[in-house]
Amino acid sequence: MAVPEDRQPLIATLKRAAFHLKDSGIPFCLAGSFAVYARGGESVDHDIDFLIKAEDAERVLTALAEVGFRGEVPPEGWLVKAFDSVGDQDNLIDFIFCPVQRPVTDATLADTDVIAVNACHMPVLSATELMIHKVLTWSAHYCDYARGLPVARSLREQIDWPRVYRETAHSPYAHAFLFLIDRLGVMSLDETSALAASL
Repeated sequence: MAVPEDRQPLIATLKRAAFHLKDSGIPFCLAGSFAVYARGGESVDHDIDFLIKAEDAERVLTALAEVGFRGEVPPEGWLVKAFDSVGDQDNLIDFIFCPVQRPVTDATLADTDVIAVNACHMPVLSATELMIHKVLTWSAHYCDYARGLPVARSLREQIDWPRVYRETAHSPYAHAFLFLIDRLGVMSLDETSALAASL
């Protein structure tokens, strides 16, 4: 699924960052929309997200600063940012260490597959964890199921739906989404809930 990098300049930034993280020995994985893309799925977002552990955030910014990236520590407290100047634009990468209030751990970074992204091999977060992250972003303040439907449809065969059901059971917004995609024929909520209860 190669994309010409002159048509998608974020791909070049993604590959450059991944190369330098690997070269520096910093554990990471690709997440977000480009992880969906890497897994052959469809995403409605166009941003670069990497997952890292909290204790590696400073190392990430230092390693990338040495090769020309500009780092930033925003006030949110769950990510750091790096900017790659390409021509007249700054391409942004989010390095997230606590997505949807779930700290990134060694187990998180092990829940990956090494996949070629435009010929650059890197660890990519599992489809199951991508789906969990997507549905747990929804709340009373933000609930746009149109952003989750393409992920569910295009990656459905890669997703462990009983695990999604179990790990998002506390969220009524997640449950409503699972009901919706059941009615749309993406998965069977009855089968998923029965399997989740048996594990």
